[in-house]
Amino acid sequence: RPLIPDLSLLLPLIPELSLLLSLQTLLSEKVGQLMDWTGKRSVIRMNGEKFRRFVKAPPRNYSVIIMFTALQPQRQCGVCKQADEEYQILANSWRYSNAFTNRVFFATVDFDEGSDVFQMLNMNSAPTFIHFPAKGKPKKSDTYELQVRGFAAEQLARWVGDRTDVQIRVIRPPNYAGPLMLGFLLAVIGGLAYLRRNNLEFLYNRNVWAFSALCFCLIMTSGQMWNHIRGPPYAHKNPNTGQVSYIHGSSQAQFVAETHIVLLFNCAVTLGMVLLHEAATSDMDIGKRKIMCIGGICLVMLFFSWLLSIFRAKYHGYPYSFLMS
Repeated sequence: RPLIPDLSLLLPLIPELSLLLSLQTLLSEKVGQLMDWTGKRSVIRMNGEKFRRFVKAPPRNYSVIIMFTALQPQRQCGVCKQADEEYQILANSWRYSNAFTNRVFFATVDFDEGSDVFQMLNMNSAPTFIHFPAKGKPKKSDTYELQVRGFAAEQLARWVGDRTDVQIRVIRPPNYAGPLMLGFLLAVIGGLAYLRRNNLEFLYNRNVWAFSALCFCLIMTSGQMWNHIRGPPYAHKNPNTGQVSYIHGSSQAQFVAETHIVLLFNCAVTLGMVLLHEAATSDMDIGKRKIMCIGGICLVMLFFSWLLSIFRAKYHGYPYSFLMS
């Protein structure tokens, strides 16, 4: 005699099964919509409504990387434009590579299109990158340390890989400016050498080599190589107050403008030392040597004092100062 199941036992599970099916349908619709937008643009533009529906509201089995920015001209956020270019490179590298998956999506929220989102997250600065994981709320490590790591696409890709396990190989569009400049420089040097092929004594001029070596040392000690590797912003502008910061407040990071300021101060100190040396060793009349000596002392004292003040601003608690604090 065949066994007949008691269907009444399944009745309590029907509401749960119905809810599960509706959630699966909703999730499929959300993922399908995001994939459709991503097919048109690698970076999805979100406003408050889209953010609440696709990022905050469940169900969600995907991560979302969001750049909170202020790209409108009236905001005067130059850093936002630079960061947006790198973010677009990162998203395009993900979209057109084997790393493309529906487990992660890239989006932006502009302040003028989603100010309610900024208020919801208590956010008062831009640009800011936040990873919203598939499960749970964002942790501290889900906020990208822009001031420390810079906004280069390669640095963003490493951070995305750490947070989502999606490894993205950044592919930049070809840039021929560097090779063209190098070729032009070599052509100029070769042309000068050819024109003076019968008189190449300038190659043995100690002043020429000393000036070249000095310029190289000043560029390297000012932090230009760090800028090349990390790609930090030129400066930082607070979108609420409009205040622009050219000196980073931490010893772990710097702005591009900061390296230019340090380079200028180092040049001034070096010029002062050269003037002091010439005043002590040259054969000029005593009046000119006195002027050179006074000028050298003023340059060294003033700009070295400013260098110390920058050092104190970045290394909090540094006890020494000179002329100014």
